[in-house]
Amino acid sequence: MNIQMTANAAGFKPFWADTAPEGTLHPPLIERVESDVTIIGAGFTGLRAALFLAEAGTRVTVLDAGDVAYGASGRSGGQVNPMLPFNTPSNLQKMLGTTYFERLTEASLNSADEVFELIKTYQIDCQARQNGWLRVLHNARARRQAEEGVAAWNAHGAGMEVIGQEEVTRLSGSQVYSAGVVTPRGGAVQPLSLSLGLAQAAKQRGVVIHGGSAVTALDRQEGKWIAKTALGQVRSDWVIVATNGYTDRLIPKLDKSVLPVHPVQMVTQPLPDDLINEILPEGHTISDSRRVIMYARREPGNRLVYGGHGKELADGQIGGFKWLKQDAERVFPQLKGVTWTHRWGGRIAITEDHLPHLHEPQKGLLVGLGYNGRGVAMSHVMGRVMAERVLGKAADALAFPTSAIRDMPFQTVQRMGLGTVVRFMKFLDYLETRVGR
Repeated sequence: MNIQMTANAAGFKPFWADTAPEGTLHPPLIERVESDVTIIGAGFTGLRAALFLAEAGTRVTVLDAGDVAYGASGRSGGQVNPMLPFNTPSNLQKMLGTTYFERLTEASLNSADEVFELIKTYQIDCQARQNGWLRVLHNARARRQAEEGVAAWNAHGAGMEVIGQEEVTRLSGSQVYSAGVVTPRGGAVQPLSLSLGLAQAAKQRGVVIHGGSAVTALDRQEGKWIAKTALGQVRSDWVIVATNGYTDRLIPKLDKSVLPVHPVQMVTQPLPDDLINEILPEGHTISDSRRVIMYARREPGNRLVYGGHGKELADGQIGGFKWLKQDAERVFPQLKGVTWTHRWGGRIAITEDHLPHLHEPQKGLLVGLGYNGRGVAMSHVMGRVMAERVLGKAADALAFPTSAIRDMPFQTVQRMGLGTVVRFMKFLDYLETRVGR
């Protein structure tokens, strides 16, 4: 068992903790140390930045309030799906302008390939497979939008394909969708194993990681940054903040710039061959086009992971599993009566424009967050890009535009009303799937 993943805030242990290699519990920082770079957050973003910097000979210290992958990186659905969600290429070009549109489009379309190449380079054992991503379409309107989107993305080399009902049923094992989109570059990883592998590779190259070391204060003194924890501090030239959905008030206004949401997942017991082989027989990852999506994937050992949108309860725990089970049985009736052995959730960050945000609020301070459900792939890109900035790349030459930290309008109200909004979106999804238009 990985000590750092024994349970989350809801008391539910991720399935990944039972199938990842034994993890190392990293000791808390208890002294004053010097480093070139301090990284706050030991998830995908922070670890990727640390590894990139270490390869360049940079001294790096990583601090995390929990430990490696204690947050969303170790609790995600593990789908490595490329592309930016929600926005069409035309919308992106209007928002970003030609230069950043071209850079960010290239980075996002190549993001899954980048992760799988990273895994290959460092020989990380994380059950990596790039069998493609199947996005199934819940009504005719979604199909029309998908056809337009596929044509637009393919003009930039996406390689996507729209498929009809017969093929979508064959590839998914579900009969409730009439069409879908196949993206060959998509795939899956065991996310905790990937995180632990990144951490091991980084440590082998000199990176120092401290768990149980929440940063309580961040100050700039005499041209250096001082990151203070309860028992120690790190003095460095640069600080990278990589906290995403677990962002607090350490950086002014940063926690108000994103909306934290709570994806949840469950996993089945090992299923008989004849049952599991009906579902995703070619190993695709799957998600759908509803407002409140589902996503799923097969696992070694004949298990199926099924995920969707959860909710934070009044007591701080995470709910939404009853709906998730019902939805799984609706999409895959083969699953009726099976036992779900694990359930868990995490916290991700949604931005107002549905784009990842890169900030440089002060000299030597970088922040990257807001992956909007594409975190496994895009967080690695962000980590690399921030490392490139530390190593001297000009801000206006990066793949992401650097922006000011701004409050998300009505963020507090949105958080309070998120449950009501999700229930309404589920109702609209229900009507659309019934009507099919």
